Amino acid sequence: MTVYFIGAGPGAPDLITVRGLRLIERCPVCLYAGSLVPEEIVKAAPEGARVMDTAPMHLDEIIAEIEAANGRGEDVARVHSGDPSIYGAVAEQMRRLDALGIDYEIVPGVPAFAAAAAKLKTELTLPEIAQTVIVTRTGMKASAMPEGEQLEILGRSGATLAIHLSIRNLVYIREALEPYYGADCPVVIAYRATWPDELYIRTTLSGMKDAVREAKITRTALVMVGKVFGEVEFRDSALYDADYAHVLRNRGKKQRATS
Repeated sequence: MTVYFIGAGPGAPDLITVRGLRLIERCPVCLYAGSLVPEEIVKAAPEGARVMDTAPMHLDEIIAEIEAANGRGEDVARVHSGDPSIYGAVAEQMRRLDALGIDYEIVPGVPAFAAAAAKLKTELTLPEIAQTVIVTRTGMKASAMPEGEQLEILGRSGATLAIHLSIRNLVYIREALEPYYGADCPVVIAYRATWPDELYIRTTLSGMKDAVREAKITRTALVMVGKVFGEVEFRDSALYDADYAHVLRNRGKKQRATS
């Protein structure tokens, strides 16, 4: 018996990996985060499968379902949104399974920031503009940020920022980042990326609060900050530069030179 932690992707049902979908199709038990996992994905579970929405369940109840499946010798598809490695609350489940001696595997998924970048037709790393992407969040009532990971510190990098779970902290985001990025720094608010009702708001640090208020967005949104979201001039990458030498492109040249 194995528990499969499966990343369902950001929202569009066809963005789940082939591996993840095939596991859901064969597992007799499917536990899924109902508020964020598309219904179409869950419908792929086999006929007669035990399918449960874990949104109203607490950790002990979820583990109890997995223990029961283990007792029956049934594999479990534990389906999370996005990628399980990012804000998935997966670590505490794995810790419980380790203690119980229950086997598990992780199947990665498409994270929301990558899906949003694809929709925006934007590369998050542009030569000499930004070569670092920071995936982070801001402190809320449920949990504070670890020391050293506050936006006031991360903002010094000037990197492209993908700020999760923070749509209600826009005032703080502006105050923390404006000294480093400037009030006119491009911002994209990605609401429910790849879902049918998705919305992408292009704005700035100074204008994002009013833009979000006007759109009446209060949850399920990603705040993306960085120069790459604006009209910037950047040089071509050396990767495909004809004059840039690397071992794969020059293999033929070396062979011809020695023949």
